[in-house]
Amino acid sequence: MLLPETPALLALRQAVRAWTVAYEPRRRVVVALSGGADSLALTAAAVAETDSVDALIVDHRLQDGSDAVARSAADQALALGCRTATVLTVDVADGGSLEAAAREARYSALRDARTDLPVLLGHTLDDQAETVLLGLSRGSGGRSIQGMAAFDAPWGRPLLGIRRSVTRAACVDLGITPWEDPHNDNPEFTRVRLRHEALPLLEEILGGGVPEALARTATQLREDGEALDEYAEALLLRVVVDGEVEVDTLAEAPTAIRRRALRAWLLQGGAKALTDKQLRAVDALVIDWRGQGGVAIGGGTPEARLVAARRRGRLILGFEDRRRV
Repeated sequence: MLLPETPALLALRQAVRAWTVAYEPRRRVVVALSGGADSLALTAAAVAETDSVDALIVDHRLQDGSDAVARSAADQALALGCRTATVLTVDVADGGSLEAAAREARYSALRDARTDLPVLLGHTLDDQAETVLLGLSRGSGGRSIQGMAAFDAPWGRPLLGIRRSVTRAACVDLGITPWEDPHNDNPEFTRVRLRHEALPLLEEILGGGVPEALARTATQLREDGEALDEYAEALLLRVVVDGEVEVDTLAEAPTAIRRRALRAWLLQGGAKALTDKQLRAVDALVIDWRGQGGVAIGGGTPEARLVAARRRGRLILGFEDRRRV
């Protein structure tokens, strides 16, 4: 399909071209297609800028007629020039957050079906701004407001510098009608309220430019974080001996690097869902040692909890029988 050279489509093509040069020299990609404006516009640009595009459409089966929506998206993908268009049917787990469960089911299906190719996602600058605001609410430091990465293998996000209005304009230019997901207008979802209430209010109060400013902040924090992580990795190589951390050497490091090193060590040791409170408690074993006991870390088993403790000048990580607690 020959794309018209409109401002919206040229901006999308430039974004996909830059992403491909940076991350996918083979010029072969998979696109996660929902049928919405963002993913349809991304699909069209990917077809124009790469050598091979396969579309994957996930049917969550959460709404009546979802199968018809998925088939329509597959037809649109083929009409745009995709090599293949495959519908993946998933089961969304009950209980907890519906949004989180649907995301987990979707990403799992895409990961299994992608073969060895990167999966392009239609996240835009507006999505990035919403993600930063959600991260601020968690209050977990710079890492929580770094937003989404342009490439976090296997997930690629070429449109993080593109506004949602541009993808909608591109669909108009292409003469295609995107699917409007009713979940995107459901105020039960926090992200929806950020999109329709919080961000417009911030735009009004601050005089515009809020999504762009939030996205720039995310990029700067991600760049800073990557540099600090490299320093932390080098530090970790010096302080870890036989899986244990030499406290005196670690204590000399600046706080930001020391805590990053501790975080990496804990994750390597099996920690799961590590919280800022837990990390600070482990850090206190290094810089505020008063003979306190170990710190329980997520990642244990029903029978034993994972505990970080200080013994003879070293931090150790091991399992402790829950029945002894």
